[in-house]
Amino acid sequence: MERAFWSTPYLSTLDARVLSIEGRNVEISPTIFFAESGGQESDHGTINRIEVSQATVAGERIIYALAQDPDFAVGDQVNVTIDWPRRYALMRLHFAAEIVLELFYKKFPDLQKIGAHIGQTKARIDFTLAENVSQYFPEILQEVETLVAADLPIESRFTDTARLRRCWHIDGFSQVPCGGTHLNTTGEIGKIRLKRNNIGAQKERVEIYLLD
Repeated sequence: MERAFWSTPYLSTLDARVLSIEGRNVEISPTIFFAESGGQESDHGTINRIEVSQATVAGERIIYALAQDPDFAVGDQVNVTIDWPRRYALMRLHFAAEIVLELFYKKFPDLQKIGAHIGQTKARIDFTLAENVSQYFPEILQEVETLVAADLPIESRFTDTARLRRCWHIDGFSQVPCGGTHLNTTGEIGKIRLKRNNIGAQKERVEIYLLD
Protein backbone atom coordinates (compact mmCIF):
# COMPACT_ATOMS: atom_id res chain seq x y z
CA MET A 1 0.00 0.00 0.00
CA GLU A 2 1.43 3.35 -1.06
CA ARG A 3 0.87 6.02 1.60
CA ALA A 4 0.51 9.10 -0.55
CA PHE A 5 -0.48 11.18 2.50
CA TRP A 6 3.26 11.18 3.34
CA SER A 7 4.62 12.11 -0.08
CA THR A 8 1.79 14.49 -1.02
CA PRO A 9 0.07 15.62 2.22
CA TYR A 10 -1.60 18.56 0.44
CA LEU A 11 -3.48 16.33 -2.00
CA SER A 12 -7.19 16.17 -1.22
CA THR A 13 -8.38 13.78 -3.94
CA LEU A 14 -6.90 11.02 -6.09
CA ASP A 15 -7.79 7.79 -7.89
CA ALA A 16 -6.74 4.51 -6.31
CA ARG A 17 -6.92 0.78 -7.00
CA VAL A 18 -8.95 -1.52 -4.74
CA LEU A 19 -6.68 -4.16 -3.20
CA SER A 20 -9.16 -6.10 -1.05
CA ILE A 21 -12.76 -6.11 0.16
CA GLU A 22 -14.07 -7.93 3.23
CA GLY A 23 -17.68 -6.94 3.82
CA ARG A 24 -17.51 -3.17 4.20
CA ASN A 25 -13.77 -3.18 4.97
CA VAL A 26 -11.57 -2.21 2.05
CA GLU A 27 -7.91 -1.61 1.23
CA ILE A 28 -6.75 0.70 -1.53
CA SER A 29 -3.50 1.94 -3.02
CA PRO A 30 -2.30 4.63 -3.21
CA THR A 31 -4.09 6.33 -0.33
CA ILE A 32 -4.25 9.92 0.89
CA PHE A 33 -6.63 8.96 3.71
CA PHE A 34 -4.68 9.13 6.99
CA ALA A 35 -5.73 6.66 9.70
CA GLU A 36 -5.41 7.68 13.36
CA SER A 37 -1.85 7.21 14.54
CA GLY A 38 0.48 8.87 17.00
CA GLY A 39 -2.42 10.79 18.51
CA GLN A 40 -3.44 12.43 15.22
CA GLU A 41 -7.09 11.74 14.36
CA SER A 42 -8.10 10.08 11.11
CA ASP A 43 -9.11 12.07 8.07
CA HIS A 44 -12.77 12.28 7.15
CA GLY A 45 -13.82 11.59 3.58
CA THR A 46 -15.17 9.18 1.00
CA ILE A 47 -14.17 6.31 -1.28
CA ASN A 48 -16.23 6.40 -4.48
CA ARG A 49 -18.59 8.86 -2.74
CA ILE A 50 -19.22 6.35 0.09
CA GLU A 51 -18.40 7.73 3.52
CA VAL A 52 -15.52 6.14 5.40
CA SER A 53 -16.78 5.56 8.95
CA GLN A 54 -13.45 4.39 10.36
CA ALA A 55 -9.82 4.13 9.26
CA THR A 56 -7.61 1.71 11.16
CA VAL A 57 -3.90 0.89 11.03
CA ALA A 58 -3.34 -2.88 11.16
CA GLY A 59 0.39 -3.56 11.00
CA GLU A 60 1.49 -2.33 7.59
CA ARG A 61 -2.09 -2.24 6.32
CA ILE A 62 -4.72 0.49 6.53
CA ILE A 63 -8.31 -0.76 6.64
CA TYR A 64 -11.16 1.56 5.67
CA ALA A 65 -14.61 0.70 7.03
CA LEU A 66 -17.35 2.08 4.81
CA ALA A 67 -20.70 3.38 6.02
CA GLN A 68 -22.48 1.23 3.42
CA ASP A 69 -21.74 -1.68 1.13
CA PRO A 70 -19.17 -0.90 -1.56
CA ASP A 71 -20.36 -0.44 -5.15
CA PHE A 72 -17.00 -1.55 -6.54
CA ALA A 73 -14.90 -4.72 -6.79
CA VAL A 74 -11.30 -5.73 -6.17
CA GLY A 75 -9.16 -4.31 -8.96
CA ASP A 76 -11.51 -1.40 -9.71
CA GLN A 77 -10.32 2.18 -9.77
CA VAL A 78 -12.05 4.38 -7.21
CA ASN A 79 -11.93 8.04 -6.29
CA VAL A 80 -10.76 8.98 -2.80
CA THR A 81 -11.61 12.42 -1.39
CA ILE A 82 -10.78 13.80 2.05
CA ASP A 83 -12.16 16.76 3.97
CA TRP A 84 -9.35 19.20 3.20
CA PRO A 85 -10.16 21.98 5.72
CA ARG A 86 -10.14 19.32 8.45
CA ARG A 87 -6.86 17.80 7.20
CA TYR A 88 -5.14 21.18 7.07
CA ALA A 89 -6.31 22.07 10.59
CA LEU A 90 -4.97 18.72 11.80
CA MET A 91 -1.63 19.34 10.06
CA ARG A 92 -1.27 22.80 11.59
CA LEU A 93 -2.26 21.69 15.10
CA HIS A 94 -0.12 18.58 14.85
CA PHE A 95 2.96 20.56 14.00
CA ALA A 96 2.21 23.26 16.54
CA ALA A 97 2.10 20.51 19.17
CA GLU A 98 5.35 19.01 17.86
CA ILE A 99 7.10 22.37 18.12
CA VAL A 100 5.74 23.18 21.58
CA LEU A 101 6.71 19.76 22.92
CA GLU A 102 10.20 20.00 21.43
CA LEU A 103 10.69 23.42 23.04
CA PHE A 104 9.72 21.95 26.42
CA TYR A 105 12.16 19.09 25.86
CA LYS A 106 14.90 21.61 25.22
CA LYS A 107 14.03 23.38 28.46
CA PHE A 108 13.52 20.18 30.48
CA PRO A 109 15.68 17.38 28.98
CA ASP A 110 14.28 14.77 31.42
CA LEU A 111 10.67 15.57 30.56
CA GLN A 112 8.51 12.52 29.82
CA LYS A 113 5.57 12.74 27.43
CA ILE A 114 2.70 10.58 28.66
CA GLY A 115 0.03 11.36 26.09
CA ALA A 116 -1.04 13.42 23.10
CA HIS A 117 -4.09 13.97 20.93
CA ILE A 118 -4.55 16.03 17.77
CA GLY A 119 -8.12 16.96 16.82
CA GLN A 120 -9.58 19.44 14.37
CA THR A 121 -10.16 22.21 16.91
CA LYS A 122 -7.34 21.67 19.41
CA ALA A 123 -4.29 19.61 20.23
CA ARG A 124 -3.03 18.50 23.61
CA ILE A 125 0.22 17.14 24.98
CA ASP A 126 0.57 15.57 28.43
CA PHE A 127 3.82 15.22 30.31
CA THR A 128 5.28 14.87 33.77
CA LEU A 129 6.32 18.10 35.47
CA ALA A 130 6.36 18.99 39.15
CA GLU A 131 5.33 22.63 38.63
CA ASN A 132 2.68 24.76 36.99
CA VAL A 133 3.52 24.71 33.30
CA SER A 134 1.71 27.98 32.50
CA GLN A 135 4.56 30.08 33.90
CA TYR A 136 6.61 29.08 30.84
CA PHE A 137 3.96 29.91 28.26
CA PRO A 138 5.20 33.45 27.42
CA GLU A 139 8.70 32.14 26.71
CA ILE A 140 7.45 29.15 24.70
CA LEU A 141 5.04 31.29 22.67
CA GLN A 142 7.81 33.76 21.86
CA GLU A 143 9.99 30.94 20.57
CA VAL A 144 7.11 29.55 18.52
CA GLU A 145 6.46 33.00 17.03
CA THR A 146 10.13 33.26 16.08
CA LEU A 147 10.01 29.92 14.26
CA VAL A 148 6.75 30.87 12.53
CA ALA A 149 8.14 34.25 11.42
CA ALA A 150 11.27 32.57 10.05
CA ASP A 151 9.05 30.35 7.83
CA LEU A 152 11.64 27.56 7.91
CA PRO A 153 11.37 24.55 5.58
CA ILE A 154 10.13 21.35 7.21
CA GLU A 155 11.65 18.24 5.70
CA SER A 156 9.80 14.92 6.09
CA ARG A 157 11.64 11.71 5.26
CA PHE A 158 12.06 8.02 6.04
CA THR A 159 14.58 6.93 8.63
CA ASP A 160 13.75 3.25 7.99
CA THR A 161 11.79 2.61 4.81
CA ALA A 162 11.24 -1.10 5.46
CA ARG A 163 9.66 -0.41 8.86
CA LEU A 164 7.80 2.70 7.65
CA ARG A 165 9.58 4.89 10.18
CA ARG A 166 9.69 8.58 9.40
CA CYS A 167 10.81 11.86 10.91
CA TRP A 168 10.55 15.59 10.43
CA HIS A 169 13.60 17.83 10.31
CA ILE A 170 14.05 21.58 10.68
CA ASP A 171 17.61 22.66 10.00
CA GLY A 172 19.18 24.22 13.08
CA PHE A 173 16.24 23.30 15.32
CA SER A 174 15.55 19.57 15.63
CA GLN A 175 14.86 16.20 14.06
CA VAL A 176 12.03 14.16 15.58
CA PRO A 177 10.58 10.69 14.76
CA CYS A 178 7.00 11.14 13.54
CA GLY A 179 4.65 9.38 11.14
CA GLY A 180 2.03 12.11 10.85
CA THR A 181 1.21 14.51 8.00
CA HIS A 182 3.49 17.54 8.04
CA LEU A 183 3.45 21.12 6.82
CA ASN A 184 5.92 22.45 4.26
CA THR A 185 7.09 25.36 6.41
CA THR A 186 6.85 26.62 9.98
CA GLY A 187 5.09 29.78 8.78
CA GLU A 188 1.94 27.77 8.08
CA ILE A 189 1.39 27.15 11.78
CA GLY A 190 0.26 30.74 12.28
CA LYS A 191 -0.66 32.17 15.67
CA ILE A 192 -1.51 29.83 18.52
CA ARG A 193 -2.83 29.99 22.07
CA LEU A 194 -1.76 27.76 24.95
CA LYS A 195 -3.92 26.66 27.87
CA ARG A 196 -2.86 24.73 30.95
CA ASN A 197 -4.84 21.85 32.41
CA ASN A 198 -3.65 20.00 35.52
CA ILE A 199 -4.47 16.30 35.15
CA GLY A 200 -2.94 14.93 38.34
CA ALA A 201 0.01 15.08 40.70
CA GLN A 202 3.12 16.11 38.78
CA LYS A 203 1.23 15.79 35.50
CA GLU A 204 0.59 18.73 33.20
CA ARG A 205 -1.51 19.10 30.07
CA VAL A 206 -0.92 21.81 27.50
CA GLU A 207 -3.82 22.50 25.13
CA ILE A 208 -3.04 24.22 21.83
CA TYR A 209 -5.49 26.28 19.76
CA LEU A 210 -5.13 28.01 16.40
CA LEU A 211 -5.93 31.72 16.38
CA ASP A 212 -6.25 32.17 12.61
